[in-house]
Amino acid sequence: MDSDAAPVLTLLQAYLAKTRLPADGRLPPERVLAEALGTSRGELRKALAVMEADGQLWRHVGKGTFLGSRPLAAIDEVAALATRATPPDLVQARLAVEPELAALAALHAAPSQRDALRQALRASRGPGQTWRGYELEDARLHRTIALAAGNPLLLFLYDHLAAIRRVMTWDRPRAAEEGPPADHPSFADHDRIVAAIAARDPAAARRAMAAHVTAVHAAMAPA
Repeated sequence: MDSDAAPVLTLLQAYLAKTRLPADGRLPPERVLAEALGTSRGELRKALAVMEADGQLWRHVGKGTFLGSRPLAAIDEVAALATRATPPDLVQARLAVEPELAALAALHAAPSQRDALRQALRASRGPGQTWRGYELEDARLHRTIALAAGNPLLLFLYDHLAAIRRVMTWDRPRAAEEGPPADHPSFADHDRIVAAIAARDPAAARRAMAAHVTAVHAAMAPA
């Protein structure tokens, strides 16, 4: 999978799993989809191209883009798992996978991947950032870490877990509706994770990722 398309694809799959489409399976226009996902139309088209190449959708010139009969299997599987899983299941699964990916990324990340992590950090807290835009950069950062780990089997597990996570958390309420505040705690968590990876310190990267996942889900738990 194109690493540039993967974060948008994760959000797109979550959106499609949570959205009631017309009976013919027609997707909203690209402009609407891009706005809903907080991404550009160019990045959205890359994600749509991946789904089309996998047989998950088809396009009719002049009429739009449609989910087909086969593609729904993948989206339905993600939606079904997200329905059956509980928040503790999600935390347990993330803690089993993501800290180890961070530790492996500290050992194996290429300079270009470390640069991509820093770029995602900057983009996530840009001026006027929306929640969907932040989620895209968050997805980009976590997926780059998974890719940098250098283990294709763990990357496969991560991609499926990330899609289920987005479905489960798609509609959660936000304390600040306009976007993440300047002191959003995940900013500092991400800084620590990326710093540990840049320092090639797998133990610190593992601890930082485990602390981040735990804190995120503790903050999301109902009071």
